[in-house]
Amino acid sequence: MLQRYAEPWRHYRALQHLGECLGAFDAALHLAARPAEVEAALWFHDAVYALQRADNEEQSAQLAQRVLGDAGVASEATSRVMDLILVTRHTAIPQAPDEQLLVDIDLSILGAPVARFAEYERQIRAEYSFVPQALFAEKRRAILQSFLARPRLYSTAHFFTALEARARANLSGAVGGPQSTP
Repeated sequence: MLQRYAEPWRHYRALQHLGECLGAFDAALHLAARPAEVEAALWFHDAVYALQRADNEEQSAQLAQRVLGDAGVASEATSRVMDLILVTRHTAIPQAPDEQLLVDIDLSILGAPVARFAEYERQIRAEYSFVPQALFAEKRRAILQSFLARPRLYSTAHFFTALEARARANLSGAVGGPQSTP
């Protein structure tokens, strides 16, 4: 697994991101209904990361299914881990408490201190260095604006209280517009 996160084309979805996610999980462990499943989903959520594919989360979930199945993990637990991984596509607001926790952890980078957020933005650009700058800027702005348009970035009170204001400031700065508040 560590070799996957150390692949040379990874700049953000790498060991640093995995470590930050696991650290955030340690601080919020008490919020998890099924902590082992949330932690497994964190390990696997970016395990497959091919730059020009749109199904990385699905591939990561399938990898988790194989690995956890081979390790003898119950099929119900494996299915829940797969579902958790799939919510990191960020296409819908998470509903279940463990989904909310996992997504909040994955998005915690948005509420990072300014210097770390700037590093994150550079890392994302480096991952997509093959995309022309103008196209990258347009698509990146749309993604960040879609997060800003949400009534809340963080579903859990823990992450909302700690990171919401700073995340909105970071996102607003990155898109160059006024800060949107819930």
